[in-house]
Amino acid sequence: QQSELNSFLWTIKRDPPSYFFGTIHVPYTRVWDFIPENSKKAFQQSHIVYFELDLTDPYTISALTSCQLLPQGKNLQDVLPHDIYRRLKQHLEYVKLMMPSWMTPDQRGKGLYADYLFNAIAGNWERKRPVWVMLMVNSLTEVDIKSRGVPVLDLYLAQEAERLRKQTGAVEKVEEQCHPLNGLNFSQV
Repeated sequence: QQSELNSFLWTIKRDPPSYFFGTIHVPYTRVWDFIPENSKKAFQQSHIVYFELDLTDPYTISALTSCQLLPQGKNLQDVLPHDIYRRLKQHLEYVKLMMPSWMTPDQRGKGLYADYLFNAIAGNWERKRPVWVMLMVNSLTEVDIKSRGVPVLDLYLAQEAERLRKQTGAVEKVEEQCHPLNGLNFSQV
């Protein structure tokens, strides 16, 4: 029942009201039917929408990509223990081999190819910092691959906000997310 769902929506009582909605980074199709109507209505009625990051801004995407890289001249092989690096490389070879069987007919119909998708997700993995490789590996599962091409909830809402000509913004800069993750030491990762 819609009325029984936890909306993750907080209302700041002012005129007009402000709302705070907690999202998660999963394909929106996995959660959209479970988002209560009060949350969807608040989004529809809002004229200004702020997101964690502006995922529609090319600079944001470029900065996110750059911050994931090891310092110039360093490779993952230089910073990971040999055994972990070898196991990681074998796992990525396995994923690349399996990816064609993980893809849906709908994805193939939209022109997505396994090699392209693998390179889009894992390309340049040997230059990435360990924390970002860990996050990448966690997203290289059959379930996640089958949902590639479907925007995560944050991006879907940002695209909807643009489509509805709402004013948008971001509450964080890429650096505010990147630096803490890049500051983790190897044992923390």
